[in-house]
Amino acid sequence: MSLAVFFAAIIGIVLGASAGYVLHNYITSKRTAGAKDLAERILDEARKEGQAQRKEYMLQAQDEILRLKKEMEKDIEADFKDQERDLKEQESDLREQKRELKQKETRNQEKEERLDKKIETVNSKESELLVLEKQLSQTERELEDRSEEIDELKVQHVQKLEEISGLTVDEARQHILDEVEAQTKHEAAKRIRQIETEAKETGDRKAREILATAVQRYAGDFVSEQTVATVALPSEDMKGRIIGREGRNIRALEAATGVDLIIDDTPETVVLSAFSPLRRQVAKLALERLISDGRIHPARIEDVVRKVEQEMDVKVREIGEQATFDAGVHGIHPELVRLLGQLQYRTSFSQNVLQHSLEVCSLCGIMAAELGLDVKKAKRAGLLHDIGKAVDHEVEGPHALIGADLAKKYGESKELVHAIAAHHEDVAPTTTLAVLVQAADSLSGARPGARKELLENYVKRLEELEEIATSFDGVDKAYAIQAGREIRIMVDSERVDDDRTYMLCRDISKKIEDNLTYPGQIRVICIRERRAVGYAK
Repeated sequence: MSLAVFFAAIIGIVLGASAGYVLHNYITSKRTAGAKDLAERILDEARKEGQAQRKEYMLQAQDEILRLKKEMEKDIEADFKDQERDLKEQESDLREQKRELKQKETRNQEKEERLDKKIETVNSKESELLVLEKQLSQTERELEDRSEEIDELKVQHVQKLEEISGLTVDEARQHILDEVEAQTKHEAAKRIRQIETEAKETGDRKAREILATAVQRYAGDFVSEQTVATVALPSEDMKGRIIGREGRNIRALEAATGVDLIIDDTPETVVLSAFSPLRRQVAKLALERLISDGRIHPARIEDVVRKVEQEMDVKVREIGEQATFDAGVHGIHPELVRLLGQLQYRTSFSQNVLQHSLEVCSLCGIMAAELGLDVKKAKRAGLLHDIGKAVDHEVEGPHALIGADLAKKYGESKELVHAIAAHHEDVAPTTTLAVLVQAADSLSGARPGARKELLENYVKRLEELEEIATSFDGVDKAYAIQAGREIRIMVDSERVDDDRTYMLCRDISKKIEDNLTYPGQIRVICIRERRAVGYAK
């Protein structure tokens, strides 16, 4: 049963598949025939549409061809017109060139004609020159003959003059030169004397007015400084305590302060000796404190000296600030203010350097005001001009150059630095301010009583002054008077005339300026007198 069903099922499947295949082929053939018809219709429509578009494109192409043809014709016509216009312009240019060529030809012909005329003129002049050359050569020969005759006449004339005068040509020439030289010297001396007299009268009058005004308006104190200081002791026993066991106290004090202590037979007195007034002041204050305290031993000495040095540093700054306040100069670098305070303890020829700086500051301000210069700048330069003396014992070189370096280092102006460097002519002064500081410095140091000078140096300076004066020919005697501020010179009236006396005075003054160093100025007076001596018998 099952096999029958199975085979029946297989047969059914096979029949169904056969029937489906036949049906599929039928449907497929029907569809293929319909698709072919549709494709043929689409192709016909496409052919018709393509032919229509082709006709349309052909018409558009023909229209475009016609349009391009018209444009080309227009362009060709425009190009033809432009070429025609260019040809006309070229034709006009050619005509213009032809006209210019004709003009050039005409001018060239005219030039040729002028050249021909010039050539003819030159030829004629050459012939004339030849004639003149012949005449000149003949004239030269005649002149040579005459010059020979003149030379012979000159020789004869000179011989006659020598016979008449009794002098040779060289002697006569020298005689004339001597006379001209003497006359020239006389005229030059008179002229120089006239010019210098006028200039001196004007300059001296103005200088005296300015200096007198400056001196009259300045009033400064003067205190003489020494190189030693003394400390009073309460009793003689204190000397032993200062010396200490085996001298340890005095050695400790000298080592800490750099000052020599002199303990001698002077009752109740100790002498402090040092070149630096600042160190001497420190030692004096330290010793006074040790004496008042009573405790004197090396450790205590070092402690007291250190405290005194600190106090002195503060005091020095206060002194510098007070000096700038008194001078009316502000804005100075603090280090320069400190160095300025140290000048209180420096002296120059026994003149206090800080007091001298304030004096120069005041004089510079007064003279600057009289001359119409910058008063503040002049006072600043005067106050700082000796700042180098605060460290000149520590730095090699002149104090003026040291001070200039310090001023430059701490921001002072170039003009002020130059004024400091030039106030002793270590550098040639080139500004009015430098000359003003130099004059004020000399004026402060030269005023009576400002400085002291050793007798030996003083006498030596006077001797040198007289030796310079007597070294000139014609000087009979020379006398230095007025503490070396004036020299009177007696000249030999037989050997020196009035004009030579004036020039001799100038030469002696110049030599004194070049060879001597002195404060202020030296007045040179040359005296020439003629004495007539007779005897009544």
